[in-house]
Amino acid sequence: MGFSIALIVFSLLMMMLVLMHKGKGGGLSDMFGGGMQSSVGGSSVAERNLDRITIVVGLLWFACIVALGLLMKLHS
Repeated sequence: MGFSIALIVFSLLMMMLVLMHKGKGGGLSDMFGGGMQSSVGGSSVAERNLDRITIVVGLLWFACIVALGLLMKLHS
C-alpha cells in the first residue's frame, strides 16, 4: 500500500517537474529566474537544479515501479 501511494506522489511530481522544464518557447522555469540568464550564456542554476531534481524523482519513481512489481510477484 505504501509503494502505491509513493508511486502516485512521484508520478504527480514528475508531471509537475517535466512541465516546469523549458522547451523551445520557454517554460514555467522562467518564473523561478531561469529566463534572462539562460539566454545570455548556457543554462542557469535554476535549470540545472530542476534537471537534478527531475532525475532524482525519476529514479525514485522507477524504484517504486520495480518494488511494486517484485511485491506483486512475491504475493502471487
